[in-house]
Amino acid sequence: MQSSLFVLILMGECSFCLDCLYEYHFVEKKKTWDEAQKYCREKHTDLATVYDMEDVKRLMENMEELCDSAESQSKAWIGLRKQTSGPMTWHWSLPGEKFNDSETQWKEGQPDNTQDPENCVVNQNGEWLNFPCTVECEFICYDDTEPTRFHLIEQNKTWLVAQSICRENYTDLVSGSKQLYDSEFTILPKTDKDLWIGLFRDTWKWSDNSSSSFRHWDQISEQDDNSDEGRDEDQKCATVSDGKLSSDDCDGEHPFVCYDVKMVLPLSIVVF
Repeated sequence: MQSSLFVLILMGECSFCLDCLYEYHFVEKKKTWDEAQKYCREKHTDLATVYDMEDVKRLMENMEELCDSAESQSKAWIGLRKQTSGPMTWHWSLPGEKFNDSETQWKEGQPDNTQDPENCVVNQNGEWLNFPCTVECEFICYDDTEPTRFHLIEQNKTWLVAQSICRENYTDLVSGSKQLYDSEFTILPKTDKDLWIGLFRDTWKWSDNSSSSFRHWDQISEQDDNSDEGRDEDQKCATVSDGKLSSDDCDGEHPFVCYDVKMVLPLSIVVF
């Protein structure tokens, strides 16, 4: 987990300080995404990269506490942008869990795009199939805080709703080969049902080229390309609002969040 460092500064920026490696700066002045990126790179490091739910929670709490304008709190640019070219990339929903193509369990002929787009993954008797993320399936949550770590949720939900339920009540959707090969996971009741797991693919990239796989889309935006029907083709830049990410027209003007890297100097001991 990467946490966020915040300090209060003037000149139209709200910043907040916690014991961490990143310093986030909330800038109330409205700019387009490209203008915001340029400003952040000139004044700080870049537009904000978000690594996990703790980052989002702390960011929103401090924005509400330190920025008085309700309008400023409503929506702010962060550094996530959809790429118009290049291949889609597979990610695990659990922050910090890296996808390894050599540790996959695809069913023969998978992944495919027979119902294009099919950017989320189900587990079917130990094999993976990619499905449209708007299909409703039961799902498996992972909890790293309780003795019982894997929970079969027998409710049919879209992938995004399943992810939100897991994050709100447990830790996340089950993610990574270590979890999927865990003995506790493998003794779950066998079923022919399609069960959502935390694997998805998209073309969204962070402005600073971070490898962070963190996504927490609202239910309107949908996971990238899961349902482009009715969506403006210009909605290729991400904002944060009420703890969720949403896609927006990059030429729209919003407040934004920059970040700086906190330099941690090594402790030196001088002996006289």
